Amino acid sequence: MRFSQVSLILATGSAIIPHANAWGAVGHEVVATVAQMHLHPSVMPILCDILKYKGDCHLAPVAAWADKVRGLPQYRWTGPLHYIGATDDYPSETCAFPGEKGWEGRKNINVLSGIRNTTSVLEDYMDLRKAGLSTESDDDAAQVALKFLIHFVGDMHMPLHLTGRDRGGNGIKVSFDSRVTNLHSLWDGLLIAKRIRTIPSNYTRPLPLPEVESHLRGTIYDPYIRRVIWEGIMGKYEDELNSWLSCPAEPSVQTLQTNWEQWISWTFGRRIGSWIAGSRLTGGGLNTDDETLCPYHWATPIHALNCQIVFPKALDEPPYNRVSFSGTGEHACNSSNKAHDVHWLSRPRKNPYLELDTPQYSGVIEDSWIVEKLMSQGGIRLAAVLNWLFADMEDSTLPNRTYTL
Repeated sequence: MRFSQVSLILATGSAIIPHANAWGAVGHEVVATVAQMHLHPSVMPILCDILKYKGDCHLAPVAAWADKVRGLPQYRWTGPLHYIGATDDYPSETCAFPGEKGWEGRKNINVLSGIRNTTSVLEDYMDLRKAGLSTESDDDAAQVALKFLIHFVGDMHMPLHLTGRDRGGNGIKVSFDSRVTNLHSLWDGLLIAKRIRTIPSNYTRPLPLPEVESHLRGTIYDPYIRRVIWEGIMGKYEDELNSWLSCPAEPSVQTLQTNWEQWISWTFGRRIGSWIAGSRLTGGGLNTDDETLCPYHWATPIHALNCQIVFPKALDEPPYNRVSFSGTGEHACNSSNKAHDVHWLSRPRKNPYLELDTPQYSGVIEDSWIVEKLMSQGGIRLAAVLNWLFADMEDSTLPNRTYTL
């Protein structure tokens, strides 16, 4: 497959539906930075070459690229690739993903298929590159596919990108800190912005972890990443990391150890994962999942958060049930973090909408580390895919990868 065909692979049957940043730029950059910290040492030089970096190379600056170009004529078709709308997950008691009615939009034009397709594109590109057959056109197309892959993995970990209810929450006005917003914008960035503003002061100083600090860029959210790594990946989630990368296996086929298992072993200092020979694509009728890459399997518990906490039950009851459910229309979110800054600078005032900056809502989300866990999962899974695609497992001189204090 030639990579001049990349737009056809990604856009088969595409529709023009505007869409913007999940998580905002900061959320995407946090996911990309966490991923970079967990890459095999042989991977980053290849990524920097594909991205045509000159000077310091980081994944974070390209993580929101897919949102920045979505308004350009040549990329308008990519809008539906940023989300997938389950249509039978309302009322929340059902929470079907997708349910009998299937998905909002076209079957193969969604964020889960986008992850599968961009991964396939890059896998084919590496075959050409290793054979010395890649052209400049192939290189350019691989760069685009890589940028989309980095972004789509971040999008998949934002719960409101997995539901068709009220246009992914855009159709529901709520109050946060006595300021009017909508549910999507709240999850898009306001929850993250509040966490960054209330980060403990000890995270403003470097951690005793060079393998973490070397990937930070001196941004306002560096303390936030430090906390996610120190308290989350090295703490709360240490025993869960293996399960984040698991995919359902076919029990009737032979299990073989491959580079996938090897690099995971290197990453976490233990052997997990396997490649199942003769795999079949599955995943909600989308043909996105196999035993190595399974975005539908990974997304299912993320989608369940919409029913568990994202859509509070009070929105279905008087006086807040003014906005009726609609599974159609534009599924979009804020295109810039500036919108979140304006929110915090505006004056609080009384409004008729449900207040969500409360112990029962935002307090539970903060105490349970829901947003932090989602971005940690996104970073670890993105690293998994990139390592599988690009890692050189034949280099026996590489050190064993574990965090040490």
